Amino acid sequence: MSKPIVTGIMAYGMSGRIFHAPFIATNPAFKLKAIVERHEKKAGKVYPEIISYDAIDDLLNDDEIELIIVNTPSYLHFEHAKQALHAGKHVLIEKPCAATAAEVKELYDLGRELNLHVMVYQNRRYDSGFLSAKEVIESGKLGELIEVHFRLDRYKAAIGPKAFKEKKDVPAAGLVYDLGAHLVDNAISLFGKPLSFDKVTSIHRENSEVPDYFSYRLTFPNQLNVYLTSSMLTVEPQAGFVINGTVGSFIKNRTDVQEAQLDAGMMPTDPAYGIEPEGHEGKLVTIGIDGTKTTEKIAGKKGCYEQIFEAVHHTIRDNALFPVTEEQVAWQLELLEN
Repeated sequence: MSKPIVTGIMAYGMSGRIFHAPFIATNPAFKLKAIVERHEKKAGKVYPEIISYDAIDDLLNDDEIELIIVNTPSYLHFEHAKQALHAGKHVLIEKPCAATAAEVKELYDLGRELNLHVMVYQNRRYDSGFLSAKEVIESGKLGELIEVHFRLDRYKAAIGPKAFKEKKDVPAAGLVYDLGAHLVDNAISLFGKPLSFDKVTSIHRENSEVPDYFSYRLTFPNQLNVYLTSSMLTVEPQAGFVINGTVGSFIKNRTDVQEAQLDAGMMPTDPAYGIEPEGHEGKLVTIGIDGTKTTEKIAGKKGCYEQIFEAVHHTIRDNALFPVTEEQVAWQLELLEN
């Protein structure tokens, strides 16, 4: 086996604590060496061997580190990723990796120039519900697809304390860049670049400066319409996945358990990790030639964020193509910024 990839994480907030450190620490293909903690030093309580740096420059100046996870506030992703590349590090960048498609191109061009890998973290490709929807689509049981709806809702009426998400003059702020990056990536990963799109945004929370609702309509060949919707004021979340085809429909709620499990301290090596409890199955309804309807329960696929890090390892060590491609990231930012 190749030597572990020595890894540093730029922050130990929710993202570092839940979505990155547990996977790096439990995967023998990696060595979690260091993390940046500007204020409270919490990481050492979970990872006693870790180095806690006070500043990003200290992390980037660590010559042993090969991979930097860029998980600082979203408006800093572009600049921090460039800093890490100039320091000679491969980068795994939280979504959105930048505010514009032009910045995406600059990052990938810089990576090529320096012979370093630029990778974008899109974990919602590995949610149980999305994996279930993907499997049903690819099975052909729905016939020719007519419409696809992906939703990701929240209820947060108050303006959040993180200014970088709530201020209109901050790059990559607002719900479109926050949750829209997930939904757009879901659509692009399944169907490719849309032929066209239109977008509606609106603001409903008191004193909000940025959109807290959006809805996209993406068009694809064969008259397929894909709708992507998110709201910060949905009291009762709607089904996360609704897919209608010529001979079938599939409906599934967003009930992926990975984030909650990781937040509670479960490690991805636990046998129960990523498995949805009974009662959260999707519903597949198909119609036969004779007009008879058949209804099936479709159990959620096992959620598997660990596959992201397997892909990172193969990209760095084997020069494999990372599943979130440069073209897909560029298409995503074209939709987010316009």
